[in-house]
Amino acid sequence: LKISSAGLLAATIGLTACTDTNALRQPGDKERNGLITGAILGAGLAGLSNSSNKGPAVVAGAAAGALLGGVIGSQLDKQEAELRQNLSSNGITIVNTGDRLIVSLPNDLTFATDSAAISPAVTADLRQVSQSLVRYPDSTVQVVGHTDSDGEASYNQALSERRANTVADQVQAGGVPYSRL
Repeated sequence: LKISSAGLLAATIGLTACTDTNALRQPGDKERNGLITGAILGAGLAGLSNSSNKGPAVVAGAAAGALLGGVIGSQLDKQEAELRQNLSSNGITIVNTGDRLIVSLPNDLTFATDSAAISPAVTADLRQVSQSLVRYPDSTVQVVGHTDSDGEASYNQALSERRANTVADQVQAGGVPYSRL
């Protein structure tokens, strides 16, 4: 049996494409990634400096960058773990990108059709998100509202904005200053 390297490569890519990367995630991944990214950026910036003695500047830059990146990554890992523990699993997703958390609540669970009133089913979850944001005061929030594609675009846009504002109001009522939203 003769297997070409191209065939082996295609098979490897095909198998890895079917891998659930969330299953491979380990606690602390974002902290580790933050350390590495911070060290690389810190060393790179120090290397570009006008310092006459670049060696120590690069080492110091790498150390400072690693420290800052590790702190940010660690905070996101902790906040993500707390949210996963405290939120219901009713289709709510949390994605940790390394520099932000994206918390998505399913539209059909959050709002009734053609409504901007928050469903009682997610009120407790929004309260948990608010409490998390209060515990992590350095985070800012971007609230985005959505609708389905039925109806006119201008109507749907206005409904999306009303929904986003309703969620922002609920988060603010939970103790998060509006300046962070």
